Amino acid sequence: MSQTKNREFGAIITRLIQKQNLTRKESEHAFISVLANDITEMQQGAFLAALTAKGETSAEVAGAWQAIYDLDTTKVRLDRGIRPVDNSGTGMDTFKTFNISTAAAIVAAAGGIPMARHGARAITSVCGTVDMAEALGVDVECTAHVVANSIETAKLGLFNGMSPNIHPMALGRILSQICFGSTLNIAASLANPALPSIGVRGVYSKEMIRPVAEVMQEIGYTRAIVLHGCLDGSDKGMDEASVCGMTYCAQILETGLIQEFFIDPKKLGLAAKNPDDLCPEQDITTEARRFAALIANRENSVRKDAVLLNAGLIFLAAGKTKDLEGGIEEASRLLEKGLAFTALENWVSAQNRDPEKGLKKLHSLV
Repeated sequence: MSQTKNREFGAIITRLIQKQNLTRKESEHAFISVLANDITEMQQGAFLAALTAKGETSAEVAGAWQAIYDLDTTKVRLDRGIRPVDNSGTGMDTFKTFNISTAAAIVAAAGGIPMARHGARAITSVCGTVDMAEALGVDVECTAHVVANSIETAKLGLFNGMSPNIHPMALGRILSQICFGSTLNIAASLANPALPSIGVRGVYSKEMIRPVAEVMQEIGYTRAIVLHGCLDGSDKGMDEASVCGMTYCAQILETGLIQEFFIDPKKLGLAAKNPDDLCPEQDITTEARRFAALIANRENSVRKDAVLLNAGLIFLAAGKTKDLEGGIEEASRLLEKGLAFTALENWVSAQNRDPEKGLKKLHSLV
């Protein structure tokens, strides 16, 4: 770890502090230095903080993604004919909800959509995607090939973004040491081993909707929806579609166009005045019990409406429905017929080195 490299990297940090943008190649090289641990950890933290404070450009996010995917991502190949779909949030949002994206993915899997998810443990929230999956009985420390098999057989799999089985070089080291959201929340979440071309992605601010859509298009997404949800009467927002206020979206169309639109939950009959019920419980076990009850269609609340809306968006992005209303109707049917819980059982069984143990854990929750 040479002083020369640290000085050169320090010049990059200074540029970011002065609100100067990096090119995609400069960003890629900077993230290569971070992943390779070529500079001090103090410099690495300062770089991530300065980039986040400045506000990331699409070129900077794309450069970060390129470094992570090329150097630190285990690659998998799915069976031909499977066109995987990803859905996730970036984190860093100002209003923390329960794990809506996981619930929506389960419902989508019940509808036959192959969900190739890529998430992490909690950084800025109470329970992250990986924490919730683990609490439900999913084996989150398995290999990428077990996850790929789960996607093929159960229509749902989760790559643990903090596991050395998925990112063997450095991503887990970095994410486990920082307690604030950074560019990695966006770039690393896009470094999916299955390299999906369809996705629904929530971002932490309206300003990031278009840049993230442009990044996704640049790295190979042909159909996607990027969104940010708002709360009526509040300046807080969420990286999920909202039933408590407007949701702003950018949709990547197969024609190559990016089309912007918004969702008014009032027009869908899903509007809720009090967002408190979307907040997670204080401990992961209690939250897992409530989550499992929701998937088993034992909860008729704001939470259910939020899942229907977000699952409906997956059906829309995947081209399984002509409009959002049709996607919501399909999600409701799957949930109310018990097919979503069956999909959850299939996932726990398929993504597991000990399926019996996983299913026992899941069934103990309900």
